[in-house]
Amino acid sequence: MGRQRHTAALDTVESSADRTRDLQGRNTVELLSGADMIARFLQDEGVEYIYGYPGGAALHIYDALFRQDKVKHILVRHEQAATHAADGYARASGKPGCVLVTSGPGATNAVTGIATAYMDSIPMVVLCGQVASHLIGEDAFQETDIVGVTRPIVKHSFAIRHPAEIPEVLKKAFYLAATGRPGPVVVDIPKDMTAPTERYEYVYPKKVKMRSYNPVTRGHTGQIKKAVEMMLKAKRPVFYTGGGVVTGKASEGLTDLVKQLGYPITTTLMGIGSYPQSDRQCLGWLGMHGSYESNMAMHHADLIIAIGARFDDRVTNSTSKFCPTAKIIHVDVDPSSISKTVRADVPIVGPASSVINEMISLVQGQSIGHPEELTDWWQKIDGWRADREGKLYEPSKPGEVLKPQEVVEALCRVTRGEAYVTTDVGQHQMFAAQYYKFDKPNRLITSGGLGTMGFGFPAAMGIKQNFPDDDVVCVTGEGSFQMMMQELSTCKQYGVGVKIVNLNNASLGMVRQWQDLNYKSRHAHSYMESLPDFHMLIEAYGFTAITVTTLDELEPALERAFADKHELVFLDVKVDPFEHVYPMQVPLGAMRDMLLSKTERT
Repeated sequence: MGRQRHTAALDTVESSADRTRDLQGRNTVELLSGADMIARFLQDEGVEYIYGYPGGAALHIYDALFRQDKVKHILVRHEQAATHAADGYARASGKPGCVLVTSGPGATNAVTGIATAYMDSIPMVVLCGQVASHLIGEDAFQETDIVGVTRPIVKHSFAIRHPAEIPEVLKKAFYLAATGRPGPVVVDIPKDMTAPTERYEYVYPKKVKMRSYNPVTRGHTGQIKKAVEMMLKAKRPVFYTGGGVVTGKASEGLTDLVKQLGYPITTTLMGIGSYPQSDRQCLGWLGMHGSYESNMAMHHADLIIAIGARFDDRVTNSTSKFCPTAKIIHVDVDPSSISKTVRADVPIVGPASSVINEMISLVQGQSIGHPEELTDWWQKIDGWRADREGKLYEPSKPGEVLKPQEVVEALCRVTRGEAYVTTDVGQHQMFAAQYYKFDKPNRLITSGGLGTMGFGFPAAMGIKQNFPDDDVVCVTGEGSFQMMMQELSTCKQYGVGVKIVNLNNASLGMVRQWQDLNYKSRHAHSYMESLPDFHMLIEAYGFTAITVTTLDELEPALERAFADKHELVFLDVKVDPFEHVYPMQVPLGAMRDMLLSKTERT
């Protein structure tokens, strides 16, 4: 009966659902339109928020959402913001984000956010309205082949061909988005598939059957045993962990394993918080702007235990010079990531959580093979730490302009290191990652792989709606903030009380830094010669703005901003426009090749 069609004249429809009855008059089958199937499925799937922007091809779906009150729709001011808000929600909650946009420009405006989620392996389901089936391929008004456009940047995509398919397709979409290596899934829905005049049997599918998709649920035991043997015999080991530990909910197990072994650990930008940064064994994060000691330890290691990391170019620098004396154990749920850029000596395909738990069981009761060498290794690491102690940046003097590092350190103190911190992309992103200390996973929310300016503010919106009683702060710059600042209107409509800390250096700071280093300070279009009065702008939206220019003003302003968790406050902090982010790896060098300041390098 699933494909049996029931029609009714639109002006005679009295309810969103019909039911057929047996001879005794009992309800047996619920009949819904395609649009109502979507709304009902989202309810049955437990979706809390859907972020979107209406348009013609999606109006049947919007009408169905309007006639229910369980799934809350958040009207953003730009479709890119919808994807970033859903992305932030997913990163903080661990549940798939959900987006609804219309066809053509609505769908293409969402592409940047889809790519952002894809690069960082974030679960998301994007429902795209489409022109009616008979118009597809005719260059109809607001027609775009969004399945084709997004093919390289989605985990999978579906095109609805019959309304009866909707429940099963949506179930597959959510399953695909959240399992294995997570990622975004696009569902293209022609308008005639959601027509209110045609109804079909609706049954919520509790299970999914996909013969071509079988994500691994555990690693190969023989490979895990081999890896543990290497780990116990290592003299200069380092754990190198990435976003896969966070998305795989494996942080607790990782902390247990690292503590048992007593080995040093470093993380990627996406892995920050997967191991407590305040713990002595944590060397910070590694790579282009990672800590001196983490990059040095990686270069000199004899064994690297990589878990949920993909050896991207912002970590490895030149792969031909990467960690020349190290054997590599690589654990990843995605087999295509293993040995993709750096060859693994012991590859293990499996979820981080199950592999780590199996490692823990094998390590228990075992002794380290070279305790003296491990002691020597820690002494060397502590020496690298001591080399840079107190040399990370030059604090501002009374009357001088603030250093951005000071702002982030003060932010960490005021929030006690417990806030959800989103960032945009640039110098402020690196300063936030370097100087805010994260002891929990899912707390630093940033665009790592794609490096998307405009990500931070809408991502903070999505997080705050899921965690309304927590501090959520977006650390941004005046360049990034202007890309999505229209979402102040969304925050006003829904009472979203995020805090925004704008490190205002009146320039595209990271671009300018590269121009200083590589283009003899020819600052081609990196200075913002015309900026709004942010104080007046924020007040025009009905929010509180605070301008900070001196160190004495900074901490009181932050205390004021965080006094009420439900009030949106914007801090416009004037910072040194000439400050650089250090350390910084020397391009095409090894991990140990770093610029440590404007005048010092390794």
